[in-house]
Amino acid sequence: MGILSGNPKDEPMHYGEIFSVWEASMMAKGMVSCYEAYLNHAGDKDLKKILEDLIQQSKLEIKECDKLLTDNGILPAPGLPERPPVKLEDIPPGARFADMEIAAKIAADTAMGLVACSKIMGMCIREDIGALFAKYHLTKTAFGVRILEMNKEKGWLVPPPLQVKRPEEQ
Repeated sequence: MGILSGNPKDEPMHYGEIFSVWEASMMAKGMVSCYEAYLNHAGDKDLKKILEDLIQQSKLEIKECDKLLTDNGILPAPGLPERPPVKLEDIPPGARFADMEIAAKIAADTAMGLVACSKIMGMCIREDIGALFAKYHLTKTAFGVRILEMNKEKGWLVPPPLQVKRPEEQ
C-alpha cells in the first residue's frame, strides 16, 4: 500500500494544497471583514440578506479550512477583528458605497471564487480536499444565480455590449 492510498485524511497534503487551503481561509476572513462593512452601507433589504448569507458561508469556510490546516499541523492565517454595526445615516453620503456598487463587487467576488475553487479542485490529490472545494463551488454557483437575479430585478446589472442586430442568414 502506497503513501497516497487508503483514507485521504491520512494522506499528507502537498504544498499546493496547503497554500490553497491557507489562502482560501485568508480570503474568507477578508470577505467577512469587507462584507460586514458593506452590510453597514447597504440600504436594500435583499442585498443585506445576501450579504448576511455570504458572511455566514465565509465563516463556515474559515472554520472548515482552518480545521483542515490545524489537523495537518499548519498554522492558519490570523483572523480579523469583527466590525461594529453602524447606522446607515451616520455614514456621510460621499463616503458611502451605493447598493449597486456593493452588488457589483459581490458578483465579481463570487465569480472569482468559482475560478479559485475550480483551480484547487483540479490540483488536489487528496479527494477530501477536492470534495470540500467542490462543495464551495456549488454554493458559490447558487450565490451567483441569486446575485444575478437580484441585480436584474433591481435594475443594477450593467451588461457588456449586447448584440442587438444579428447578421442575416442567407
